[in-house]
Amino acid sequence: MTLHDLPKMFYSYSEGWSELIRIHPTMAWLFALYVMPLSLLPPAMVTYSMELAPGAVFPAVVPALSTGEAWGVAVAFYVAELAMVLLMASIIQDMGELVDASPGYHDAFMLAAIAPTPLWLSSLALFVPSLWVVGSVVAIAWFGSAALIFHGVCPLFGITDHGKGRLMGSFVLALGVVAWLALLVVLTLILSMIVGLR
Repeated sequence: MTLHDLPKMFYSYSEGWSELIRIHPTMAWLFALYVMPLSLLPPAMVTYSMELAPGAVFPAVVPALSTGEAWGVAVAFYVAELAMVLLMASIIQDMGELVDASPGYHDAFMLAAIAPTPLWLSSLALFVPSLWVVGSVVAIAWFGSAALIFHGVCPLFGITDHGKGRLMGSFVLALGVVAWLALLVVLTLILSMIVGLR
């Protein structure tokens, strides 16, 4: 899979996905060279937004976070993101039974690693200190993640019945929403703990 393949994966059940299946990257490779770099974007951009435009998108922390506190929040959020991808892969694998599919952990991990790509990239919208701009970009990113999920489930898990594929995709998407909300809660809790320890 190359960056050239990614746009096709939003609308095709085969283009891009078949290449990913053919290459069959190891989980270590996918995690280290895809998940870890892209997962850096949200914590870095949240920190950037809170430092340069406090209160514009996120509620301002008063007094502002010190450099050490900001690093602590970013690192904790980053670790939570990485853990969530691994957890999502495990849950997606178990969900296969709902549609009589038996995906391996590796295939479930590939979906868990690829699906959040638009959400990771949407954090770049924080360069614009506007809640409306960021909210709009995140909403579009959710549509992109949903498209990746619905188009990736069938080829990755060997599901030939598109009805079952849509059902599985719906379950995975619902799980993704819960995971995303959980990450926001984690971020809020980390900030609360830091403010409370002052």
